[in-house]
Amino acid sequence: MCVVGIDIAAKSFDLVVRRNGTNAKVRRFEQTPAGHAQAAAHLKKLAPERVVMEATGVYFVDLAVALHAASLPVSVINPRSFKHFAQIKLKGSKTDAIDAALLAEYAQRMAPALWVPPAPDRLALRDLGRQINRLIHARTQAKNRLHALQARRDVSALLIDDEREGIEQLDARIERLKGAAQQRIEQCAQLSVMAQHLRCAKGLGAASTLAILAELCVLPTQMNSAQVSCFAGLDVRLNQSGSSVHRPGRLSKAGNAYLRAALFMPAMVAVQSDPNAKAFYEALLARGKKRIQALCALMRKMLTGIWACIRNGTPFDSSRLFSCAQTLLKA
Repeated sequence: MCVVGIDIAAKSFDLVVRRNGTNAKVRRFEQTPAGHAQAAAHLKKLAPERVVMEATGVYFVDLAVALHAASLPVSVINPRSFKHFAQIKLKGSKTDAIDAALLAEYAQRMAPALWVPPAPDRLALRDLGRQINRLIHARTQAKNRLHALQARRDVSALLIDDEREGIEQLDARIERLKGAAQQRIEQCAQLSVMAQHLRCAKGLGAASTLAILAELCVLPTQMNSAQVSCFAGLDVRLNQSGSSVHRPGRLSKAGNAYLRAALFMPAMVAVQSDPNAKAFYEALLARGKKRIQALCALMRKMLTGIWACIRNGTPFDSSRLFSCAQTLLKA
């Protein structure tokens, strides 16, 4: 049995081949298109059963796409699952070489599912959506700095003008990227239909639709609603043991922070403007839930409806999502 583990860094990646339970010497490749091609050529000769890497930031994507294009069996795993695997193996030290060897052993013992790359236009849309999110965050920080400067006495006018110019530049960059993202949606018939269906939901405007669609369009449609909730970090984790430990459930938040942030304001608006969502929210409050708990449950419920729209190609319909029985019996 031949399996491969790859530990990814910003400028390079380490590769370890594990054959019949024995690890070969670590090989390092540059994190460049040329380095990806060299690694693919090297692995093609070995014909491994599985090549495993972590979903580390943005650095894994190009390498995974290059290996997949070379018809290699690539698996991209959640970093949290690999962290727990390393803890089980009692590995105290952490280096790139050690991690690559552990990933190879993970490939042998766990046999993770194969990774299927999203379409290039959908990856591009996700990149645009995340960059818009980062720029909006930077603009909020700049506005807070401007407010703090204006509240002070004897502040140089140059500093205030500088902050205002920075905000104007961020506004222009955000609008330019929003236009580019919208153009990509309009150029793809599937994405265009998805966006139209999501806009049927009260609380989902153009900005929220773009942010949510950018994150969900890259997911395999075979995923069910529970898996998508876990992907967003909106799944509830219980902590119970015997008769003494019975702590309240909490959101895992071990998922996509961009998606959670994009769902927050639509849920807030839906409570005010959608009678079905409002009834669901108030039913949870009547059962003793806190407001933030009820709002997070509404976010998870809305995500279920949004994912159904994407999978089934149907418009968002809150009357089907928030039935009376679901309102009274389910969180």
